[in-house]
Amino acid sequence: MSTTRILILGTLLDGPRNGYQVRRHLETWGADSWASVKFGSIYHGLGKMADEGLLEVVESGKGGATVYAMTDDGRFEFHRLLLTVWHELMPIVDPFQVALTFMNHLDKETLMSALRSRSELLELTIAGAERSYGTKQSFGAPRHIDETLRLNTAVLRAQLDWCRQALAKVENDELP
Repeated sequence: MSTTRILILGTLLDGPRNGYQVRRHLETWGADSWASVKFGSIYHGLGKMADEGLLEVVESGKGGATVYAMTDDGRFEFHRLLLTVWHELMPIVDPFQVALTFMNHLDKETLMSALRSRSELLELTIAGAERSYGTKQSFGAPRHIDETLRLNTAVLRAQLDWCRQALAKVENDELP
């Protein structure tokens, strides 16, 4: 399942766009921070979906200047993918969880330092996300885009809470 594919198709629901316009639209939403979209993959994705018949070229151009519009098959694929994501739980691959698997290979002081450092980073990231609530609308993003920030912030808060609890356990020799 490609979230980039859903995002590209979704940006074309409102009308034809070129690759640069798709990218700018997604940047306005902040998709780079909550969807792991690689902006370079947008141009490849547009061409691939055109080859698959999900998009059609309405104006040829060089590089990111080619304008694409969604076909009926593209609309069907967008809705199929969208509903799949709403109705299925999919694993979230988080490298931090991989690191947790090997916490026992760090000495106590290194592990405590890592947990403190991660906690500070999480606090800064949460504060930044909270400051950005409501700002994306001034750039044309719909109101509900803030919900992606709120969900991301809630996940970060859960990880921050876990880090604080884990730090106490490490200090008390309860972990690892």
